[in-house]
Amino acid sequence: MTRRSTSLSLLASDSRQSARRFRWLLWGLIAATFLLVNVYRLSTAVIADSLMGSLGTTGAQLGTLHAVFFFVYAVMQIPTGVLVDRVGPRITAAAGAAVMNVGAIWFALASTYGPAVGARLLIGLGGSVIFVSMLRFSANWFRPDEFGTMNGLSFAVGGVGGILATTPFALLVDAAGWRTSFLGLAVVGLGLSVATLLFVRDSPERAGFPPIEGIPERSRITLGEARRFVSAVLRDPWTWVVSALLFVTGGINLTLFGLWGIPYVVQLYDTSVTVASTVTLLGGVGIVVGPPAIGRLSDRIGHRTEFVVAGTVVYTATLGVIALLGTPPLFVVGIAFFVAGALLGAFVLTYPMIKRRHEERASGISLGTINGASFFGAAAFPTLMGIVLDTYWTGDIVGGVRVYTVTGYRVAFAIAAVAGLATIGCALWLHRHAPE
Repeated sequence: MTRRSTSLSLLASDSRQSARRFRWLLWGLIAATFLLVNVYRLSTAVIADSLMGSLGTTGAQLGTLHAVFFFVYAVMQIPTGVLVDRVGPRITAAAGAAVMNVGAIWFALASTYGPAVGARLLIGLGGSVIFVSMLRFSANWFRPDEFGTMNGLSFAVGGVGGILATTPFALLVDAAGWRTSFLGLAVVGLGLSVATLLFVRDSPERAGFPPIEGIPERSRITLGEARRFVSAVLRDPWTWVVSALLFVTGGINLTLFGLWGIPYVVQLYDTSVTVASTVTLLGGVGIVVGPPAIGRLSDRIGHRTEFVVAGTVVYTATLGVIALLGTPPLFVVGIAFFVAGALLGAFVLTYPMIKRRHEERASGISLGTINGASFFGAAAFPTLMGIVLDTYWTGDIVGGVRVYTVTGYRVAFAIAAVAGLATIGCALWLHRHAPE
């Protein structure tokens, strides 16, 4: 090898090392926006009493206000997949962040129920594109054997956002009020939108680096290809089985940690919102710990479905304990919330499983399609549980807020546990049909 070729080889190697370091900074910008998405979507639990009192809502109406975020989020997942595959994660994430934070400003200024619903819908519309943009960025900048780990880390960011949406957000609201808190977060979010547009690049080549080994440059898809890819994903039975599993597990978790978990602890254990938010915070801790740990372990040993089956069994049993006991010791509730959050790491192993079944250039479409299922669940379960709680409401109101019964909460958790049985069936199907 000549001296010149040796120098070029060393230069290329240095460039690849720089790209590997640089990708973490760019991923961190999108991740920071996704963290804010999770604060917005789960903060309703902290201000539930304030919203019910100031807007005069019933439990079902509060559930709808919370759920409208998730409904529009879910509807947008396939269009989001097409967007990130056609125009790239950079522009998609920057535009979504701008829309989301304009919605947060509107929500902070809303004084009646109707505008508050409209503002929360706009927050969901903007936030709906961030997660799939982050996964598509990861597919462009990280090798396939790193994707399970990156998938877990991305969900862990959501867990951090869930943590911030509990006790830290409750303390912020106590100090500044919920309207001022939302305005402050919106200013930060608009800054992240601008930074994403200016600095993020869709691939190493677009950032001026040579390709990272094992990650070829992928051309953007055409509209015709988008239609073909969407059709292929929707015809795949794995898509529907995985979607059913995520509908239940994602929907229940987002309902517990984002809405009814805090009122459950406040009303049945006679605690403050700050104390209750600390208990639900454990769910966020579980999400931070579980997905990256289980994702990395799965990448190392090369197994997926076994984790999914075990996760659904433990998850269903955990919900069943609360349904059976109604008011177990508070530390048991905290452990249950932690376990429910950590087991998300098993369920999201379905993302790399689905990604591998379809063309790499369509990874945004395949991932967006199944991701929407969690949020359809998150749109359905809050209202369903609100209706159950209203059914067993005895008419007691304290401080303008409805006080629900132990029976109402037990029935709500029982519905979640029964739904969990369906996830076990889904997991067993995936395991049986997994390729050797």
